[in-house]
Amino acid sequence: MPSFSDQLGRTISLPQPPRRIISLVPSQTELLYTLGLDPAVVGITKFCVHPEAWFRSKPRVGGTKAVDPARVDALDPDLIIANKEENDRSQVEALAARYPVWISDIKTLGGALAMIRSIGEITGKTAAAETLASDIADRFAQLPGKKLPQTNLSSSTALRAAYFIWRDPWMAAGGDTFITDMLHYCGFTNVFAGSDRYPTVDLSRLSGQKDLHILLSSEPYPFRGRHIDEIKEILPDATIRLVDGQYFSWYGSRLLEAAEYFRRLPVS
Repeated sequence: MPSFSDQLGRTISLPQPPRRIISLVPSQTELLYTLGLDPAVVGITKFCVHPEAWFRSKPRVGGTKAVDPARVDALDPDLIIANKEENDRSQVEALAARYPVWISDIKTLGGALAMIRSIGEITGKTAAAETLASDIADRFAQLPGKKLPQTNLSSSTALRAAYFIWRDPWMAAGGDTFITDMLHYCGFTNVFAGSDRYPTVDLSRLSGQKDLHILLSSEPYPFRGRHIDEIKEILPDATIRLVDGQYFSWYGSRLLEAAEYFRRLPVS
């Protein structure tokens, strides 16, 4: 029986390519669509908004951190795709006791490309996944001044940035996150790269930092223009802009569009 290792080092066995897949991760749901697995995907979460046709038609099993086991059982999956960060550990472990569960753990572009290739192998879409991963890698390699695999930019060439994901309290993306790796590809260095993964921040502590860029994500908190004005009162010298959070945190096929978004993103 074929066996497959996930990104946590766990091994699952599948007697044949899965035909009843449940995805618990929005960006990986979109990946399954891109790989042409429409008939095989039987369940998604309420946050799997792409593609819209699936969001409107596929059965939902709850939220990414609030999965309804009864709905999962009703769909009788032969594979569940989850993520270490986006899903609740206890829920995933309970599901893994009854179903094959493949878990991703992604902190870099390289990890995302490995995930794409692995899911292609598991689902019988190896060639399509390899083409997709290679295309994404090529597009990121063409970003001005960027190389693959990614290395940290020097302080003399990278602009200092803080990427906020939440308000009240203010929370930012910190070290060891996929967002920090994406910031590097934009030409930014994360001022919180040495912090916890998602530190709570006192905005006044950023006061006086020269050439500071503040990026306000569209998700999970829906930042708007009024929040720029709010921050300006505390950090009048900072450059503040709204950004599309999906390009910074979705690590599936949306990466095809991310490189172009980053290329067009003003960083000066």
